Amino acid sequence: MRILERIRHSVAAMPDLTLETAYAKQLRVPLGTVCGIDEAGRGPWAGPVSAAAVILNPKQLPKGIDDSKRLTHAQREALLDVIQDQALASSLAMISAQEIDSTNILKATLKAMAMAAQGLNQVPSFALVDGNRTPDLICPAFCVVGGDHLSLSIAAASILAKVARDRLMAEADDLYPGYGFAQHKGYGTKAHQDALARLGPSPIHRLSYKPVAKVLQSFQD
Repeated sequence: MRILERIRHSVAAMPDLTLETAYAKQLRVPLGTVCGIDEAGRGPWAGPVSAAAVILNPKQLPKGIDDSKRLTHAQREALLDVIQDQALASSLAMISAQEIDSTNILKATLKAMAMAAQGLNQVPSFALVDGNRTPDLICPAFCVVGGDHLSLSIAAASILAKVARDRLMAEADDLYPGYGFAQHKGYGTKAHQDALARLGPSPIHRLSYKPVAKVLQSFQD
């Protein structure tokens, strides 16, 4: 039975280092060289896509790490500094809405992940990447669908990526008032849809996304 299949059969209620430990043992590398990578913001109509890479210290694991989607805003904010302080290495990267439009969201996401990994202050022995596609890295990489539920390293990366992006969208709310970016973070809520229809696309909207493109066309007609 493959490593990931074996881990899924005994998955804990919260992510842990079981997956990291199993791969590290198989590859005969230190556990403290394993990198987790995750992204935030593939679905929103506005703002960048962000990615983070984290190498946790097995001897100093932050408490309370979980998939960022299962944590409250306050919990994520509190964990950000703890993760960055206690991890052996961490890095963030973002790709703008304009670059998303010029390529596509998949390419932009993989690029952000690769940039995050490259920004680490130590080269990982291998990376666990949330999802079903791996970026082009200088180390081996393994896809883990639903990895933020399984891998502590990926879950830590998910927190960094989401908090960094949420903070940027809160700042965008001041730059482009009226859209409600601080509340919906660029996702396609009813409030966002109404604001978009009223104001038209902002400079950080993803014009290649159909709901935004449709509104842009109506403003140009």
